[in-house]
Amino acid sequence: MTESAGTPRRPLSEAALSGHIVRPGGLWREVSVAELTRSTNADLVERARAGSPGTPASPGTPGAGGSPGVPEGIVLVAEEQSAGRGRMGRSWLSPPRAALMFSVLLRPAAVPPARRGWLPLLAGVAAVSALRPVTGLAAALKWPNDVLVGQRKLAGILAEQAGDAVVVGIGLNVSTDRAELPPPAPPALPATSLRLEGSATLDRELLLRRILGELGRLYTAWCSVAGDPEASGLRAAYLEHCSTIGRQVRVELPAGQVTFGRAAGIDGDGRLVVTGPAGAMSVGAGDVLHVR
Repeated sequence: MTESAGTPRRPLSEAALSGHIVRPGGLWREVSVAELTRSTNADLVERARAGSPGTPASPGTPGAGGSPGVPEGIVLVAEEQSAGRGRMGRSWLSPPRAALMFSVLLRPAAVPPARRGWLPLLAGVAAVSALRPVTGLAAALKWPNDVLVGQRKLAGILAEQAGDAVVVGIGLNVSTDRAELPPPAPPALPATSLRLEGSATLDRELLLRRILGELGRLYTAWCSVAGDPEASGLRAAYLEHCSTIGRQVRVELPAGQVTFGRAAGIDGDGRLVVTGPAGAMSVGAGDVLHVR
């Protein structure tokens, strides 16, 4: 069902989502919907660190270590966040029920720590792979994991470590009108929404089911080969969906340095390889602006 301008924004149904998403033997074991919370990421990070009263992770499931505590596969969705945040310490704000804002708790114990940097990139591939067929939009990734339509930002992804767990949060603008979007704050790209881009659907339940389906599929394959981006096909899928590769870029590094060059590829650790006058460098964190 597609919402149109002026239509009241429908609440998410926790029961309906659980019925579609939670399956015996599957990755997703719990789906909760909060009417209002500060941040789904912060809530799951806190829950992961608190440990019990969760159920021990079942041996044999993707990333399961069998250690006590809150198991992986927990999904928390918010209708509204009072302190949502994105990469580089930015805030993520949206009117109630206008966006799809959720976080998942994962425990990739089978993946060496050096390869876990691929997890936010994996989440970006999952989001784009799900959105393209169901919305009809040419969604793409800007390194590392911003979801774009053209040069407008549709969704952002934030991954945070919590002990041996990783919490991955996704914020997707769905029915947001132009006046409800934050003003552009360079170097960040201007925001957009599925409604503004003419998406074939604004059904948040459908969107969540599709994204979690892709995320579960990619994560299971990645964990089964100890996070190898080549053997799992993750690196190839990321390169297919990333619009940064081949572009001239401006990179603002966390320490304040700025570098220019051509985005030549992604290295084995998921870092962006930029070639410039001084040669090639791998960028592990920073803001990337597509110059042309």
